[in-house]
Amino acid sequence: MNARSQVLLWGAQRASGAVLALCVIVHLVTIIYAVRNGLSAGEILGRTRGNVLWAAFYALFVAAVAVHAPIGLRSMLSEMLDWRGRSLEVATLIFGALLALWGWRAVYAVFGV
Repeated sequence: MNARSQVLLWGAQRASGAVLALCVIVHLVTIIYAVRNGLSAGEILGRTRGNVLWAAFYALFVAAVAVHAPIGLRSMLSEMLDWRGRSLEVATLIFGALLALWGWRAVYAVFGV
């Protein structure tokens, strides 16, 4: 992998990490608020079903995970297993695509939009 690609991956991981940090904070605050107000899982799902804003938020959350995790996994596999080359790139790309697919399916299942 050339230096330009390395820099782009570095930037993508930092940017997705920043998005993840914000998403985790919003997610945790929302859960704490809901639990403290005595909402059950069913009540929470009832309130969020069909809500486009929450669906967009969680779709963004999934996208950030699907970008961030494969880049980190790529670095770990490269360092720990000395795995390099095209096969590593393809494997981590597939991993990221699967994370996105599964995550967006979950968003659709919860929000139905």
